[in-house]
Order: sequence, then structure tokens, then C-alpha cells
Amino acid sequence: MEKRVLKYNKSFKLESGESLPELEICYHISKDFPKESKVIWITHALTANSDPSEWWNTLVGKGKFFDPRKYTIVCANLLGSCYGSTGPASVNPKTGKPYLLGFPKVTVRDEVNFLELLRNHLGIKNIDLIIGGSVGGYQAIEWSIMYPDVIKNAVFIATGARVTPWETAFNESQRMILYADESFANEESIKGGLKGMGAARTVALISYRSCKGYNSTQQDTDSNSVWEHRASSYQRHQGEKLEKRFNAYSYLEMVNLFDSHNVGRGRGGVEKALAKIKAKVLCIGIDSDILFPWSEQKFIAEHTGCRGKKIKNINNRHGKFIKIKSDFGHDGFLLEYKQIQEAIGKTFKNIFYAGT
Repeated sequence: MEKRVLKYNKSFKLESGESLPELEICYHISKDFPKESKVIWITHALTANSDPSEWWNTLVGKGKFFDPRKYTIVCANLLGSCYGSTGPASVNPKTGKPYLLGFPKVTVRDEVNFLELLRNHLGIKNIDLIIGGSVGGYQAIEWSIMYPDVIKNAVFIATGARVTPWETAFNESQRMILYADESFANEESIKGGLKGMGAARTVALISYRSCKGYNSTQQDTDSNSVWEHRASSYQRHQGEKLEKRFNAYSYLEMVNLFDSHNVGRGRGGVEKALAKIKAKVLCIGIDSDILFPWSEQKFIAEHTGCRGKKIKNINNRHGKFIKIKSDFGHDGFLLEYKQIQEAIGKTFKNIFYAGT
């Protein structure tokens, strides 16, 4: 995969009514691929980057299921993130200083229009398969609704059609923790708020895993320990890892992005919005996911492309639902690659096994 940056020197209007005077879109694309190859677009989750061969290396890479030598694979870093695309740490050309808390709130629909800029720049007419998990799934769903003639096939993993109160509760706790860090609230520098972000991440982490997952991997080796617990050191370690690689102001932006999601907004409700999808859709749920219970993916499959009428057989020609097993909750969308690969391969044989 090759890293590139698209500079867009025009104003970009957001759903809120605010505008960004210019943009940079950081993305990765297959370096060597057949000219007529199928286009696979991967939309990434909350704190990932534009190189899926790093964070999804079990599925993306040479010799893997998503082989960049066989397909045109594209993944762009989200607007508001900190891995090369315009975000809070970027310099505001109007002030000459980083945006920080002055960066406008971005919605999932804004992200889709951001990705559309890149698609048009690349001259890609159709996306043969779009795939996204979690917040990546948000983008994939919205793109399939906003531009139904562009997306031919789609995979939505461990995601939903609308943010739930349960998810927002986790997000609000994280925002509260971020602002409790004075270096963040006072905008001391682009590195402000790191400790707050690390603590916020540990709250999110609990929602990403399951009770069984923690109990099976974080059990104390010393059965007589009193205060020093393996789970405690694990939480601290995960918080510190994010502090080293991410930006706290971008983290706030991503959490706010999460809460903006509602495909039914202004469309007469979620069911009517999902009915607009023309793509063949595979929804994959995880049996132990507490953040996005599998019933949310089943719901999407039931209403995809059915023009507002619930179809009794959920495996209709538009939407298909498959539930996979995992002890690791929501993070199973990154870890259960064998089950995910099998589900995608069986559903989209025309893409992956044509001519074999």
C-alpha cells in the first residue's frame, strides 16, 4: 500500500453550516494492481489510520484475503483525525495557529462527502465493495445511502444505523474525562490532554471487550494478590499506548463524530433511510459485543433495500446477516478474521473467487 496526500484548496462546507477553508486527505492505495481490478474501499474505526495493512494485517496485505496486488484497495484517514488528514492539530490558515478546540464538529455525513472528494479525484466510478467495522461501519452505511449508485456491495461489521443512548453514555463519560484534564481544557499545546485521553480510553476499552474476555486474559497469576491486579496494569498500559500515538483533540472530535450518527435524520426515519440502499449488503454481528449488540446488525439486514417494508426472510437478496462467535466482544471485528473472511468470501464469490 502506498501513502498519499490529496490537498484540496477550496472551502469545504460541513453539515453544521461551518466551513473549513482547505483540506488535506491522507490515504493509502494499492501500489501495484491490475488496471481493471475490483475496487475495495475500507473505512476505518475511531483511532485507526489510513493503512489497513497495519491495523488489519490478518486480512490486508500481500497474500492475504484483501491483496493489494489483486485489488485496488483504498483507505482514507478520517477528517478530524491525526494521521495526516486535516484535524484539530492542523494549522488554521486564518489564524496561523492549530485549531485545537476551535475545530468544528464533523458528522458522519461530512465524512462521506470528504471521502467523495477523494473518490472523484481518483477517478473511481464505482466501489465494488465497501467494508467497515464500528465507526467505519457508520461511514460505509451512510455512503451506501447518500450515493447508492456508487456502492455496489457492502459489508457492515459490528455497527449500527443510529447511535444508541448506551453508546452515547460511554462517549459522554469520555468527554467529561477529557475536559477534567486542565492541559486539555486550557489548550496549552497540541499535546494537551494526553493523560485525560488515556483515562478516557480505558472507559471505552471496557465497552470494546466482554466480561468473559477480561476474565480469560487478565486473570491474576498470583492467587494471593490483594491490590496489584493484572486487569489494572492492562488498563493503564492501554491508556498509555494511546497517549503515545494519538492526539487528545482529535480524540474528542472522533467521539463527537460517533455521536452524530443517525441515518434516519431528515429522511423520515431509519427504516426509510436503509431502504434507499441499492448495494448487496452483508451485516456481520458478534455474539459477545456489548457496545453494538448483534441485534443492531440484524436490524440493518432486515431493512436494507426493502423500501420500508420489513422482509420476514432476513437473508433476502439485498441484506444478509451472519453472527460470528468471539470471547472478545466488539474488538472481535479486528480479531476474528477467519470467520469474517469466510463470511465475506461466501457472500461475494463474484468478487473474490471469480475465475478460480
